[in-house]
Amino acid sequence: MVVEPSPGQEPSAPAGRLNLTELEQYLAKAADLLRGSIDQADFKAYIFPLMFFKRLSDVYVEEFEAALDESGGDHEYATFAENHRFAIPEGNLWSDVREKTQNIGTALQTAFREIEKANPETLYGIFGNANWTNKDKLPDRKLADLIEHFSTRTLSNANVTPDVFGNAYEYLIKRFADASNKKAGEYYTPRSVVGLLINILDPREGESVYDPACGTGGMLIEVIEHVKARGGNPKTLWGRLYGQEKVLATSGIARMNLLLHGVEDFKIVREDTLRNPAFFTGNHLAQFDCVVANPPFSLKAWGEVEWASDKWGRSQLGGVPPKGYADWAWVQHMLTSANPKAGRVAVVLPQGALFRQGAEARIRTHALKADKIEAVIGLAPNLFYGTGLAACVLILRHEKPADRKGQVLFINGEDLMKKGRNQNTLEPEHASKLFEAYAGFADIDGRAHVATLNEIEGNAFNLNLHLYVAPADTGEKLTFADALATLEAAQTAAQETRAALEAELAKWGLPA
Repeated sequence: MVVEPSPGQEPSAPAGRLNLTELEQYLAKAADLLRGSIDQADFKAYIFPLMFFKRLSDVYVEEFEAALDESGGDHEYATFAENHRFAIPEGNLWSDVREKTQNIGTALQTAFREIEKANPETLYGIFGNANWTNKDKLPDRKLADLIEHFSTRTLSNANVTPDVFGNAYEYLIKRFADASNKKAGEYYTPRSVVGLLINILDPREGESVYDPACGTGGMLIEVIEHVKARGGNPKTLWGRLYGQEKVLATSGIARMNLLLHGVEDFKIVREDTLRNPAFFTGNHLAQFDCVVANPPFSLKAWGEVEWASDKWGRSQLGGVPPKGYADWAWVQHMLTSANPKAGRVAVVLPQGALFRQGAEARIRTHALKADKIEAVIGLAPNLFYGTGLAACVLILRHEKPADRKGQVLFINGEDLMKKGRNQNTLEPEHASKLFEAYAGFADIDGRAHVATLNEIEGNAFNLNLHLYVAPADTGEKLTFADALATLEAAQTAAQETRAALEAELAKWGLPA
């Protein structure tokens, strides 16, 4: 049975349209109320479900009142499914939970599960699996404070447009990433990096887009913004946005993110992409126009044993990556998932993937000889949460433009950053310089070099950026902190190389 709000029932807060700043402050205050009770790294597991529940309830009441007005006061008509985007079973509105004074966590958990069950195709599992009934962490008093805070505003469509709500949601994701640095890399990619990748891929109206490590869905959101900014109709992307994410809570956040941005038709699946790809037809992986991802760096124990006989044919692109480094497995998966004609791929990798030897070198060589790699873009160190290592972006195509065949563009952007105490940032002007270098596809002193495949073969198919282009001399002196960061990165790279060598020797039964 679907809920019927009481006659004249209003959303649970005063009316008044919220701007982005007001909404950000409102959401930030909710997070602050959790301090001292929940680890900051886990804030997202509690705040996101609450704000989504509040949004669903307020929109439901808004839709009910609109249908009531349209029908001249017909309450039965106002409950019809066609008048609501999502069903909310009786007794499970925000206002119902707000009335509880005891066992509030149980009431919340019940409401979440009932709403998920009532919307199995769109909302199942979306609220995650946080423990709402642990009164040591979340006593009734704390939950009551949270609910009352959320109740101070109405989150209906009339008061908060999907664009504003979605942008505020993105702000909160970044805020949690800043606060929980160690775990943030699991689910957040800096917006400027996302924008760079999407600008390069340039998705158009009606094209299909796939992120096999979608995290909180930032890449897919940026695709929508990209099409919109170029005067296209983002609704042509409905039903053509796909993502896969291994972590349950994070996949739920991704789905919330898309819904709160007003996306009405998409597919986000919670599953291990490398072991169990979610999108396929028969014995073939589904293929998309754009494939983009920032997968976890150098993932360990990723399923290399099964890769040799991979039924999807991914290992045919150069062989099996090493056990301790899944970086090229992601590349193989993404290439296999790209349309053989118009398909293009953008992936973020640690720079070690450009030059490590052994199995990775064989895959790298295969991709180069097949002329799949279009560009290698080096990024500054310490841009990503949870790692100080410098990353890079690989751009790949099955079919390069005629004037780019047999060539690879190297862009060194290691100097393009705004230095921070704990984290460097890629500012919009830095991303613009990188994009302009990519679009120009020409030599730029100290920035870019177009290398032929013969030149790369002369370097034993090593893609180390410094073999092709060094950053321009800015005259800037190296600080002790910079030197220390460089040393730490070098030590990490050395450890990675040693591990790869030991693994290779072990295959041949040789002592390390």
